[in-house]
Amino acid sequence: MKRHFRIVLGAAVGLTLIPAPLPALSRDAQPPAAPLILAQAQSPEEEELLRRKKREGAKRDEQRAPRAERPAQRERAERPAARERETVKRRAAEPEPAITEERQKRRKDREAIKRRAAEPDTPAIAEERQKRRKEREAVKRRAAEPEPAIAEERQKRRKEREAARQRAAEPEPAITEERQKRRKEREAAIRRPENAARLFDSAKEKPVRRKPGAETDQPARARAERLPESDAAAQARASTNPVQIGSVLSEEGRRIERPRRERPEVPEGAELMREVNNRFIFQTNNTYFIERPREERFIIDAREVYYEELPRSRQREVVVRSDGTRIVTIRNRWGDVVRRVKILPDDREIVLVYVEDDHYDEVLEWRDPGLDLPPLDLDIPVRDYILDAEWVEDPEDYYTFLDQPPVEQVERTYSLDEVRRSARIRDKVRRIDLDIINFEFGSAQIPESEIGKLEGVAEAMQRLLKENPGETFLIEGHTDAVGAEVANLALSDQRAEAVATALTNVFDIAPENMETQGYGEQYLKVETQDPERENRRVAIRRITPLIAPVASSE
Repeated sequence: MKRHFRIVLGAAVGLTLIPAPLPALSRDAQPPAAPLILAQAQSPEEEELLRRKKREGAKRDEQRAPRAERPAQRERAERPAARERETVKRRAAEPEPAITEERQKRRKDREAIKRRAAEPDTPAIAEERQKRRKEREAVKRRAAEPEPAIAEERQKRRKEREAARQRAAEPEPAITEERQKRRKEREAAIRRPENAARLFDSAKEKPVRRKPGAETDQPARARAERLPESDAAAQARASTNPVQIGSVLSEEGRRIERPRRERPEVPEGAELMREVNNRFIFQTNNTYFIERPREERFIIDAREVYYEELPRSRQREVVVRSDGTRIVTIRNRWGDVVRRVKILPDDREIVLVYVEDDHYDEVLEWRDPGLDLPPLDLDIPVRDYILDAEWVEDPEDYYTFLDQPPVEQVERTYSLDEVRRSARIRDKVRRIDLDIINFEFGSAQIPESEIGKLEGVAEAMQRLLKENPGETFLIEGHTDAVGAEVANLALSDQRAEAVATALTNVFDIAPENMETQGYGEQYLKVETQDPERENRRVAIRRITPLIAPVASSE
């Protein structure tokens, strides 16, 4: 009975707990409050199903909510780093009180300045401004118009410069006396040594057979003659019957290969003694002379070099430079230069060497043309005939000296070989002794420290060449008397070649305007058989009046 009663009571309670149907609730709607009632105990399966439905419902609500309201986003936004960044942005947007106060102060200062500028100045301020303006104007005036002390100082300096210029143009007596004293010392230095050699190279040679009658009446006539005043005056005898000089290219030639000679032709009466460094040494009339291929300096850096065969067994060599200038040389059958012309890019021909005698091409025998002339005996100061570079004070002296004419008449134009071999013909023109170039014993090399000493004479040569591109200078090499005569001859020739090469490479003196020749120990400056620096020297002569008609070369 009791059991039946419990069953009936449980069924009645269950009927009272059945919920009524509820309307659908929206996401924003709030469910109405329900009365608190006691729930019936559920089975584990029902509880699991209920929890699953709650999770699915919560997931759907999260997906429907905005991204900023999602729990994960809210969690990241609440992280410390994100909060710190927000703080920094907030501080940047809202300046600190100190910065704000500083800006406010500056703003107030600017506004005060504007108010003072807009308001009329008080008398005190106006006076101060006027005072400052006057001071600035006074400074400008002093800058534009110097003070009397400064003006006097400038005038004093200007007068000193003008006085210095006047002293340079018109030397004072004291300076003139000093120069006279130095000149006397220079002359005494030249003539003082007891063992000083004779003045002229022709007087230093060994006795040779002269033409009969050459030493009778001609010496007195040579002493009585006046010095020529110009190159044209010196060539007056040679130009009595002027020769019309045609173009060096007028004769047609046949192109040939470069001639290869093992050695030059030996003139009659001469003997080949030795070959040293592609130099051939001959002996004739008790003297030595040296020969070598002389076109080597001409063809360096040439654009083209070619050779042609001419009538009468002559050869024509043409050297074409990069700028179009041509150096044309005609040699006779013996290899002697009988004509040399420089053809400029505008086809203007400048005669460098010209031999008038036609028979020169046919004669092989060498004979010194100086044997037909009397000994040179001119009454002139040594300084007017020989210029020692060691005593040169003004580089202008080189130009003045080289520009002087020969010391006696020129009978005819001579060939390069006649000038190189004849001391008597060379004595017709003055010489510069470059004793400032110190060659070491047995050496032909110019030290780099010595090359700068050539600048003065190089500038004089450049100046003369600018006035007359047909000038030719003879570079002579000399040695002392120590050692074998033949070896000294080769060494002196190398020294002359070294100076000519330096003048070309360093100072742009065209190689065709220089001829070189070594003389060894034949023409000592100081008569001694011991080592002597003054004998190890190079000399320069301007031989243009000897080898080319003046009217053609100028």
